[in-house]
Amino acid sequence: MLGSPAAVGAQAPDTEVAQDEPDSSGLVRILTVSGLLDPVMADFLLTEISRAEDDQANDGNILALVFAIDSRGAVIDDEAFVELSERIATSPLQIVMWVGPSGAAALGGSAELLGLADLVGVSAGSRIGETGTSRLPEGPFDPAFGDATERLTTVSINAEEAIELGISVGPIERASVLRDFVNEIPGYRSPAISDDATQLTQAQFLNLPITAQLFHTVASPEVAYLFFVGGLALLVFELFTAGVGIAGVIGAFLLALGSYGLDVLPTRWWGIALLLASILAMAVDVQTNVPRLYSALGMVLFVLGTWFLYDGVSMSWITGLFGIVGAVLYAYTGMPSMVRTRFSTPTIGRKWMIGQLGTAMTSVNPTGTVTIDDTPWRAVTNRATPIDDGEAVRVVGIDRLMLLVEPEAGGARDYRER
Repeated sequence: MLGSPAAVGAQAPDTEVAQDEPDSSGLVRILTVSGLLDPVMADFLLTEISRAEDDQANDGNILALVFAIDSRGAVIDDEAFVELSERIATSPLQIVMWVGPSGAAALGGSAELLGLADLVGVSAGSRIGETGTSRLPEGPFDPAFGDATERLTTVSINAEEAIELGISVGPIERASVLRDFVNEIPGYRSPAISDDATQLTQAQFLNLPITAQLFHTVASPEVAYLFFVGGLALLVFELFTAGVGIAGVIGAFLLALGSYGLDVLPTRWWGIALLLASILAMAVDVQTNVPRLYSALGMVLFVLGTWFLYDGVSMSWITGLFGIVGAVLYAYTGMPSMVRTRFSTPTIGRKWMIGQLGTAMTSVNPTGTVTIDDTPWRAVTNRATPIDDGEAVRVVGIDRLMLLVEPEAGGARDYRER
């Protein structure tokens, strides 16, 4: 553990292997730990630790487990976090942690786990820290980073600072590339330190299985948010197409995955409620084919729900902006156009509307909104004749999704003619 100076400073000699190290070259298993430390990732690590310990007991060929970390926090509950920590701290195997490649990070609970490793490396350009309040009980566990533990609760440090504090091996060149860092593991033999090709240490990279990777990906803030709101939007879309098709199936699938992700992540229940209410509010105006008050209210609720959805984890502002822009297009362009197109198919048709009288809901000059049989439609004036709000209109033609209208009296008169 990092609490032991001997453990922190343990490094393999550059040109030879110490006499008390095992004669067998062994096997190093490298586990990729990326994204948030969620239940799927925690179960993967526990399983691989147990499997490695069993293999070591059977043939004694496991030299170390290496966690290659790029994780910005943990979203497992305290009980699961303590269980994982105890397995790391008490394992008879060498547990080694490397934060990399450049640009990676170990923050929050993921950073706290570094204090339990036998050897730590932080690559150039990577950061560790911002652990927050410790999840580990006092007594069984020493302060994760010694005298620097309190400092790292609120700030993160780079590789150079980690070396100065005795957290990471140095110099920085040794920890910046995984291939070079594993040479620091006691007992590790590479061509650089051994001329016997039959005694070289073998490395085995392990990742989450495909199914587990799917659920791990879904439990990221960005994906969970997009899947949840996208699933809701597709279900409403399917509702207004008067049938059950591929959009409904995909929407239900995305909603289920998004709901799982939000359940794993720390969310505010009222943030989820705001997103649900926003989609329902937008759906009210979809029935009228014209975005009005409820669409504006839905957009306000959607922005608030997006902003306040998560509690303790952050979502990229780019993802939030993408969701908001998508919602605007959905409410003000996509759904109204879809409904007009859906209910103007050859089966139903709109030719019956030609010659019908209606009322201008807004000024039509040259475009606006009119009502025909109490149904609002987008309209354009015939021959640029302006029509005032509330004036009676007559439908004289149809241009794709637009109605061509003219005043009931004096139609087809160009107001520019003298």
